[in-house]
Amino acid sequence: MKLIIDTDPGIDDAMAIAYAAAAPEIDLIGLTTVFGNTLVHQSSRNARFLLDKLNLPVPVAEGAHWAWGRDFHDPSVHVHGPEGFGDVTEIPDLDQNHHQPAAEYLVDMARQHKKELVVCAVGPLTNIADAIRLDPQFASNLGRLVIMGGAVFRPGNVSEFAEANIHHDPLAAQAVFETPPETVLVGLDVTLQTLYRSADFEALARQSPEIGGFLSEISEFYLRFYQDVAGEDGCGLHDSTAVIACSHEHMFETVETGLRVVQDGPKRGQTIPDPENPPIRVCRDVDGASVVDLFTRRVTALP
Repeated sequence: MKLIIDTDPGIDDAMAIAYAAAAPEIDLIGLTTVFGNTLVHQSSRNARFLLDKLNLPVPVAEGAHWAWGRDFHDPSVHVHGPEGFGDVTEIPDLDQNHHQPAAEYLVDMARQHKKELVVCAVGPLTNIADAIRLDPQFASNLGRLVIMGGAVFRPGNVSEFAEANIHHDPLAAQAVFETPPETVLVGLDVTLQTLYRSADFEALARQSPEIGGFLSEISEFYLRFYQDVAGEDGCGLHDSTAVIACSHEHMFETVETGLRVVQDGPKRGQTIPDPENPPIRVCRDVDGASVVDLFTRRVTALP
């Protein structure tokens, strides 16, 4: 399966990219970056650093700096740390970005790998909406879009109503839901059923000293956030669960529904079932233990 991850690394993004690098069924052909957990230049730097660490010579195409209708972005420093990798703040700026911006790169790759390409979007949907706006054929050329975002059947995480990725750019999310390719939404409805505990990270570090050790180190900041905010000794495998959904659909129970995104007010970013929009598959349940086990088995095979 040819895969591009649209990403804003971010601690859980780093985990998802490591998983994709280890999964034998995934041919990771590139990363596109977006604002979100970090500013976009940090996202791109972090993505290039991760690819170097994983010895993956694939391009990084930098995308949107901020949401549709805005000209600024406040990154999630309290969740992911000042540079996106928790307490790790000295991150080398390696290599260079691809010459194309993310939306152009996505359009070209979908055209080149027609119906064979899966895009897994684990940040705000701005790059995906930009690609749809750039090329009306993008949605039909793409094999599948898998989104980590939304909270359709449960409360959100940045507010009672909204999940962070959708909340960051509700206009772009609405544009994607109005003209979707074949789409699977992997939201908080399922990702919070994939709890990865501090003991799991410790085991990851023992069995994979380089990659697992790095993920364990950056996760300490993330785990403190979960402990302080939710009282949990562990974090959801949010982005990794979405990447796993790209190839292991049998682990998920889905329902079909259109979605509408609330654009402003206290419910900004809420994802509401709406039959007026084209149906997408929304994950409603997951075999969380199998997702956690698969993530661990794959990543511990890395150095």
